[in-house]
Amino acid sequence: MPADHSPSPSSRPRWRPQLAIAAMRLAALVMAILGFVPFANWIEGGHAFENYGHFMGEWLNGLLIVTGCAAVLTILSRRAPLWRPGFFAGVVRVAHARPARTGVLLFGVALGVYLFAALWVLSGRPLLIDEIDTFLNARIFAQGKLWIDPPRHPEFFSALHVIDFGGKYFTHFPPGGPLVLLPGILLGVPWLTHPLLSATSAVVFWGLARRIETRPAVSLAATLLFAFSPFVVFLSGSYMNHVPVMTCLLVAMYALVRQTEDEATHIGWAALAGFMLGLPASMRPMDAISFAVPAGIWMLWRTVKRPSRLPELLAAGVAIAIPLLGVLWYNRQLTGHPLTFPFELLWGKSHGLGFHESPWGAPHTPARGLELINLYFLRLQTNLFELPGPSLLVPIAALLAITRVQRFDRYLLATGAVVITLYFAYWGDGIYLGPRYFVLLVPALVLWSARLPSALRERFPSRELLHRGVGFATLSALVIAAFMSVPYRALQYKSGFLPMRVDFDALAERQGVRNAIVFVREAWGAQMIARMWALGVTRSQTESIYRAVDACVLDGALRELERSNVRDQDAYRQLQAMAGDSAHLQTGILSPDKWLRGLPGSTYSDDCAKRLVEDRAGFTLATSTLAYPSRSNVFARDLHARDTLLIKQYPGRPLYLLRPASSEIGAEFVLERLRPDSLANDWRSAIPLGGVPSGLGSGQD
Repeated sequence: MPADHSPSPSSRPRWRPQLAIAAMRLAALVMAILGFVPFANWIEGGHAFENYGHFMGEWLNGLLIVTGCAAVLTILSRRAPLWRPGFFAGVVRVAHARPARTGVLLFGVALGVYLFAALWVLSGRPLLIDEIDTFLNARIFAQGKLWIDPPRHPEFFSALHVIDFGGKYFTHFPPGGPLVLLPGILLGVPWLTHPLLSATSAVVFWGLARRIETRPAVSLAATLLFAFSPFVVFLSGSYMNHVPVMTCLLVAMYALVRQTEDEATHIGWAALAGFMLGLPASMRPMDAISFAVPAGIWMLWRTVKRPSRLPELLAAGVAIAIPLLGVLWYNRQLTGHPLTFPFELLWGKSHGLGFHESPWGAPHTPARGLELINLYFLRLQTNLFELPGPSLLVPIAALLAITRVQRFDRYLLATGAVVITLYFAYWGDGIYLGPRYFVLLVPALVLWSARLPSALRERFPSRELLHRGVGFATLSALVIAAFMSVPYRALQYKSGFLPMRVDFDALAERQGVRNAIVFVREAWGAQMIARMWALGVTRSQTESIYRAVDACVLDGALRELERSNVRDQDAYRQLQAMAGDSAHLQTGILSPDKWLRGLPGSTYSDDCAKRLVEDRAGFTLATSTLAYPSRSNVFARDLHARDTLLIKQYPGRPLYLLRPASSEIGAEFVLERLRPDSLANDWRSAIPLGGVPSGLGSGQD
């Protein structure tokens, strides 16, 4: 068992241990305040933690159930042999005696669990727009290109994070995430990539825990909590770039521990740590900063104390620069400047950190930053372990009970503080399968959680009934989570994003639809957003206009701009002039699209009334077709009269409309054959670009 190589107490200033413990207590206080007090519900104009009272009631009931089970079992254990001190000692001893075999077993079991999450819960497909666009970029890389030629009419195929710039078509994400998916795409098993990486993360965490934790039972428990945390499991089945970032950072932390565990100079471990701290910058730059800055300060401090360690520092610096240079080169190829990231090209300066106007138009203020951080901690209460009670209660109690702080805890505390600070200054709400921005806190949280029984035993060595009660409470909570909470969450996730799970091309093939143009019926609002993008209105400007103009007024204005070919900032200025009634707009009064805005009392034209009828009949999302290009069909967003542009581009192809059979969630999709003559009659009064194409309306089918 590797020993803790922290300096001996006699070699430290006396105030340092007390300061470290005070820092841990402060961390517990911050988690307790932000994890239980609903500040977000008291801040006007932003997000709220819905049903807070319901969750508090569930947590209290869960705590009562767990406490009751623990109390009954503790009482019974005094009469029956239910409690055996050291019951798991044999398992712990075998696991540590054969760490390699334990790692192989852990890898296999974890991989199976993650594959179940990927294939059964999440259908093996990218569901969130971030996943879809990352998948698209990976497919571009699979062609041996950094970008592809943009479509002639991008409004039919555009997506939120897709950039059409200077004759290049690519997404706004850094290159690392798509590169990670590339081998799986080339082999035809993209769903395997992230489960493999997460299983690797579990094994690396096992190695890390054995080196930073002197108590074998704690290191094994922390590893199991990390590997099978529901938050980690479900995210591991996704295509989100948080998964490879976690793998890189765990390898970096393991290398950092090996580098700093004794007084020798370890150039190789320093180089590995630097490289693995740099790689996340090619995926999630803020996450890389969160771990690289504390590591760099630690290495610099070690070098100041002993200048002979300078080669370590230089090796780490050179290694971290390698992936950073790759990112700068990639930026230069796509945006024309190494320091201009694609997301900045798409969204402008509003995408960056700080308190300013967000890409959606609303200001990001310290109050909103507090609101978001509060939401993340409140969500962690459920998503971290899916316990019947609040999950953060366990690490909070552990931090309050500890009597000593190990050296690596200080690093974990520093990285956690930087993560929280950076996302406090970031405008986006990262909610998908849990508070995904905070997944980087999981290694520290599971380690501290696993220490709770040992910390209580060290602090209260003679309280045998307390220790039994904690043990039975832990067992009860885990059993309830495993057999009730986690299956419920899996079913909940499985029932979400239903349109994105459908293979539209396979659906068309089954119905014999080939070499056709298939128009996908999206919501009226989504159509107008795509049309604004096509006019050269930026993403941020589009959001501000869409939220400030009545739907029918906006539709008519877009039609006029398309007829007169007014584009870019001229188009934006004309649209912006219509935002005078923004304060009176209401959502949810026109159609099932809850984001569509209308002005109460307005009279709508026949065309607008048709769009509302279509929305009420059911709509879906066309963006999933970006991830999986069709073998023969052209799938495109239905834009009604503007569809003539695509019909001209692909003459002679049969035409179909893909739509849900109804507006009910989970409704089956239907493919309707469209008759060109009927379309011509419907579009003739609305065609913006000079009439019906040749042959359309002649009765051809």
